[in-house]
Amino acid sequence: MGEPTSHDRDLREDLRADWAANRGNTKGRLVVSAYRICRHLRTSGSVLSAPAAIAYRIIVDWVMGIEIPLSVESGPGLGVWHGTGLVLHRDSVLGSDVVLRHGVTLGTTTDDDSGRPPTLGNRVSVGTGAILLGPITIGDDSVIGAGAVVIGDVPAGATVVGNPGRVLPAKSAEAPANGVAPSPAPSTKPT
Repeated sequence: MGEPTSHDRDLREDLRADWAANRGNTKGRLVVSAYRICRHLRTSGSVLSAPAAIAYRIIVDWVMGIEIPLSVESGPGLGVWHGTGLVLHRDSVLGSDVVLRHGVTLGTTTDDDSGRPPTLGNRVSVGTGAILLGPITIGDDSVIGAGAVVIGDVPAGATVVGNPGRVLPAKSAEAPANGVAPSPAPSTKPT
């Protein structure tokens, strides 16, 4: 057998990073490994790509309830925690070290599914039940809170919460160690 191709080395490196990102998470490891291997078979033109894609679709999508189409582009270190109810549009793009939790949706804003879905940067963490829609960009090192509905671009390093999603102000150097800011002083204006 000859020297492994760079495509094979990339697969092994991606699998190692994915395995580490899902440490202690057997379901996540299974789902992301199956995604990586089936995507690799598909992009390499292997004769095994069709049977592998069918098995992947039946086990991951239908049985486990996790929709990560093989056309999704993802950097290494993809973490899928719990996963059930996770739905990614077929044209989604994920950076490296992205974490997705159960109930997350990445989709379009058009009825006919012709629009572009979100693009997630590197080291983005998306909370349970968050919905990200449309041709938006989520910047590197951002956190999308549980249940947030995001329909606009998110700057790098931002934290987004709520419905509609809003960017929280950055913590100042004077913020208390527990992360809870003091309540604002009561207004002295007559009502």
